[in-house]
Amino acid sequence: MKILTASQMQRIDRLTTEQYGVPSLTLMENAGRGVVEFLVERLAPLESQRIAILCGRGNNGGDGMVVARMLRERGLKPRVLLFANPQSVRGDAAANLDRLTGSGAPEIVEDSQAWQSIRPSLAGTTLFVDALLGTGLSKPLEVFLLEVVRDVNASFPAARVVAVDLPSGISADTGELIGEHLRADSSVTFTAPKIAHVFPPACERVGEWLAKPIGTPAEAMEDDPELFLNLTTREDVAWIARPRKLTAHKGTYGHVLILAGSVGKTGAAAMAAKAALRAGAGLATIATAQSALPIIASLGMEFMTEQLPETEAGTISLRATDYGRLDKLVEGKTVLAVGPGIGAVPETAELVRMVVNKYPIPVVLDADGLNAFAGCMDAFRADARPPGATVLTPHPGEMARLTGQTTAAIQAHRVEAAREFARKWQVTLVLKGFRTLTAAPDGQVWVNPTGNPGMATGGTGDVLTGLLAGLLAQHPGRPVPEVAASAVYLHGLAGDLAAEGFGQASMIAGDLLDAVPRAYKLLAEGRTP
Repeated sequence: MKILTASQMQRIDRLTTEQYGVPSLTLMENAGRGVVEFLVERLAPLESQRIAILCGRGNNGGDGMVVARMLRERGLKPRVLLFANPQSVRGDAAANLDRLTGSGAPEIVEDSQAWQSIRPSLAGTTLFVDALLGTGLSKPLEVFLLEVVRDVNASFPAARVVAVDLPSGISADTGELIGEHLRADSSVTFTAPKIAHVFPPACERVGEWLAKPIGTPAEAMEDDPELFLNLTTREDVAWIARPRKLTAHKGTYGHVLILAGSVGKTGAAAMAAKAALRAGAGLATIATAQSALPIIASLGMEFMTEQLPETEAGTISLRATDYGRLDKLVEGKTVLAVGPGIGAVPETAELVRMVVNKYPIPVVLDADGLNAFAGCMDAFRADARPPGATVLTPHPGEMARLTGQTTAAIQAHRVEAAREFARKWQVTLVLKGFRTLTAAPDGQVWVNPTGNPGMATGGTGDVLTGLLAGLLAQHPGRPVPEVAASAVYLHGLAGDLAAEGFGQASMIAGDLLDAVPRAYKLLAEGRTP
């Protein structure tokens, strides 16, 4: 599902009319109908509601007037307030004002005096429909409309508020809050979500949101390089849970080699291997430092292990490459995961850089595998494998070290940072955090909606590494960024299921592993928690 700016949405609406022949008045009619459908589905019986519809003079107000007319056609008697001079209403909104007037003209509220006069009569309102401004706002509310917003927020705390497109006072084009806004319990947007619906802190203020189709064909948004933001949906990832062939065997689903672990950091390697198997990989092998191997082997019965020479610090030594030993280990493997618990010893970091640049199979790079390239991304060979086939999974601090920026700078411009990095180095970049991003070499970015703060605990990143590697092993024909975005969604869904069972505060990474089968089951059944 695309995520759009206000100007992109306007352009798509225009294209829908000019190229696909859907009149703009029809789009507005469909938008209003979508809001009414939402009200009927979520707030029934509407006959028990005392409804007030707040309309501005623009297209958002026009949507609100369609809502008012359709509710009247159902026999309801909503209050309709137009916060503008009727002569200032233009275009499709004016047409719908005329149609609404046929069943009763709206109450005109042009200034503060009129608002303060009418406000007491709204006492007892149980449902406000906010159709004041929609997606057209680019600066903070001022004077009159600011007064209206403040009064509604303060005077009607028990009333539900359903916003048409966006709560008035929120800009569609940023996750930042540009000023005060009308509180909303729900938002009904059209065709696709806007940036404010998806990114914090604005996404926390729009309430439950739903994108309603209004007649724009899917092809109107396809193959447009300007539309590079995508929200990953359950439908996008359902393919990972399709039934397996009856003739399948373990070799059908790939063999993951995990170069990971060191003395004192053995759990990370084991969790990555278990996650790869939970994701559905046929086989998983952990190659690790000699002293760490017995502990890692004791942590799981389903994965295999291979011991490698170690440094004095108990990490994998560069001597693992002697006599082609590592070459033989990589031979026949489908995916290589590097980094969980591998340690930050310079010799091991050198080994990581060599491995990432040498083998042509897909690579998932995490944790200290990423830190091996901190301050030396010039040592990374973008041509070591096809574009996107190297997957990097940094959290913001690791991303800052890779780019030489501050963590604060990365956090302030997450989409831009991820997109620029993926394009420059021709990798798939998974930037972890709230709304984890998956950026592809072609500039497309997927935003993940699953997950919760309970996942902010040690080891969950290792689980993601394993899920990524396991899905890549099973689906070698799929575009790597698509697989990566699906793994991120699955990871977050497992986290949400774990939170349902344990609560966020007490969750540990192992709970995610246990929840992966239930996440798969939900996807297979077409359900979410």
